[in-house]
Amino acid sequence: MSLPDPRAALSALLAAGRLVRLPCAYDGLSARIAQQCGFPAVAFSGNAVSASLLGLPDVGVLGASDNIAHAGRIARGLDIPMICDADTGYGGVMNVTHTVREFEAAGVAGIHLEDQVTPKRCGLLPQGIPVVGMDEQVRKIRAAVQARRDPRFLIIARTDAKSMHGLEAAARRARAYVEAGADAALVMGANTPAELRHVADVVRAPLVAVIQESPPTSALTDADLEAAGCVFALHAGAARYAVTRALREAFAALRRDGHTGAVRERMASFEEYNAALGLEAWLELESRLLGDAPAPREGAGGPA
Repeated sequence: MSLPDPRAALSALLAAGRLVRLPCAYDGLSARIAQQCGFPAVAFSGNAVSASLLGLPDVGVLGASDNIAHAGRIARGLDIPMICDADTGYGGVMNVTHTVREFEAAGVAGIHLEDQVTPKRCGLLPQGIPVVGMDEQVRKIRAAVQARRDPRFLIIARTDAKSMHGLEAAARRARAYVEAGADAALVMGANTPAELRHVADVVRAPLVAVIQESPPTSALTDADLEAAGCVFALHAGAARYAVTRALREAFAALRRDGHTGAVRERMASFEEYNAALGLEAWLELESRLLGDAPAPREGAGGPA
């Protein structure tokens, strides 16, 4: 049975116009778990990838090549579409052109591009976030739109202008980016129902929201987000915060007690771990290729 085209699936979610909450993964395991939990798509947190690959905070150290290669490895192991954090596009219009084509070739279904200066930093950090001029970012969005070979490849224009220039300026930027061809807009710092509704009134296009696992964004209900025309709510920190706490508790118990008995009930079993990785399907494939088992029924799943 052929698998659905990830870009077609993501385009259908965008066109439906209904809110979809998506966890942000950072590696193949976390993305597969999102898929197994029934999410129709998954996002990709650049912040968490920087932490996972480099053990470093999101301060612009992670480069394009590492980011794209890692995203491609994850996307190729999924049956659902993935939206990736493409940072600033890693330079000017030519860099953006190359970045879009590389993400597209890697099998990613969409990206979001931000208007921060290079090197960028996490948009959630408390200090103000410098941004490039609006006209410069409009040119970069136009370059991104022209660079994609598949018109279904989703381009989300993100602005971090609110932290230093206010909500109104950020909303105007988002509108300009949509007019330049972006499929949706993400205004970092638009965190309340009133702020989101204001952005929606200005932008008049599908919106994407970033949800942290703390107020005020954690208090946003589906109704709040849908009223503002949000199609995707990206839970950027859900995976990285859960894993950080779980690992710290498990390793602390091991160091303190010499075993993990104190936390073992909160740990997956070996069988649960292998199920998350799809081990059984791979073993069935190996057996079939070696001639030891019949081919699976159509639609039975597996890596074949």
